[in-house]
Amino acid sequence: MDERVPHAQMFHGPEGSGSLVLALAYASYLSCVDRQPGDSCGKCSSCLKYDKLVHPDLHFVFPVFRTRTITKNPVSDDFISEWRTALLENPYMTLQQWYAHLGLENKQGMINKWESEAILRKLNLKAFESTHKVMIIWMPEKMNASASNKLLKMIEEPPPMTVFCLWLKTRD
Repeated sequence: MDERVPHAQMFHGPEGSGSLVLALAYASYLSCVDRQPGDSCGKCSSCLKYDKLVHPDLHFVFPVFRTRTITKNPVSDDFISEWRTALLENPYMTLQQWYAHLGLENKQGMINKWESEAILRKLNLKAFESTHKVMIIWMPEKMNASASNKLLKMIEEPPPMTVFCLWLKTRD
């Protein structure tokens, strides 16, 4: 085996399926310092950080929106604490469950141009602890045109040792 890792992976399935869990397991495997045949060890410092979703080379993007406290340019990092809590409570979370977790009423979240700028800044830095930087984009179909246009080149030709995992909801 030559251990080549594609720079982008798409995980798709119906909401509530194990596709996001699979993307997290894949990312954990890439960062594991004591990989076992076909799986991460589950015991090293990297795996323990992945179990808590706090590994410094693991980044998330998901639909966000303006709130009373975040009135300008919302990005995923503004909601990362809530995201980790919701994902740890329910790794099979649906979009509506995410919105309910945040107390969202009739608003629709989106991945906006400010998010793409934050992604570009983060991923142009070198990996902190792992060999790979991993960006999991949950619900990329919620990305507006401005954000997708800014990210297209980065996804096609990312910085070295950067992996994108996109979780896409399949239509019912």
